[in-house]
Amino acid sequence: MERAGQGLRRTAWAAGAIGSLLLVGPVVVFGTGYTGAKVSGSAMEPTYSIGDRVLLERIDAGEVRRGDVVLYRAPERYEGLAVLGRVIGVGGDQVAQQPGGPVTLNGSPLTEPYVKDGDPSGVPSGYDVVVPQGRLFVLGDFRANARDSRFFLDDRSGTVGSTTVLGRALHDRSGLAGLGLAMLLGLLLGVTALVSGIAARGARKRSLPTGVPVPPNA
Repeated sequence: MERAGQGLRRTAWAAGAIGSLLLVGPVVVFGTGYTGAKVSGSAMEPTYSIGDRVLLERIDAGEVRRGDVVLYRAPERYEGLAVLGRVIGVGGDQVAQQPGGPVTLNGSPLTEPYVKDGDPSGVPSGYDVVVPQGRLFVLGDFRANARDSRFFLDDRSGTVGSTTVLGRALHDRSGLAGLGLAMLLGLLLGVTALVSGIAARGARKRSLPTGVPVPPNA
């Protein structure tokens, strides 16, 4: 019985230690790797509407890709507020549009199924810019109601710095599912540790002669 008790105690300690790591690890990863924002304007409709909660992954400036929806804060614009926008061009890209026509990227028209009412223009004037290195040309999905890079063309072609990006909207949540599974496994191991600890204590009691007190930490 004593051997059984020792084995159960070892199981409890191991399950408890691993379970704690699996519970705490995902919490730390989520807290440092992700953030959230609440949409307060209509510039990104129909992709995101007013009141929507957006889950964002924190990324480095060099990880931003064309087509990403990002939360960024340009201190000299929007009164310093963070805003959502879609990255159309990155450093070195040529972004252009004729009034009423499609946006072109490096000479090729973009297919943009996400724009509001199928209107990729929204304004009567056109533009033709080359994105400086380390900067991004950003547009809203509701082109007729978005004050985006098109309205700041005199300031470095309307672009914003890649370093102003606070996070990228997360569409593939498989990584989060993995974190959730890890936490669930951690919880199950925690229960296993508790049950094994109780069983070990019971085995210890049964192995002692009658009338011998069991130490409190046995």
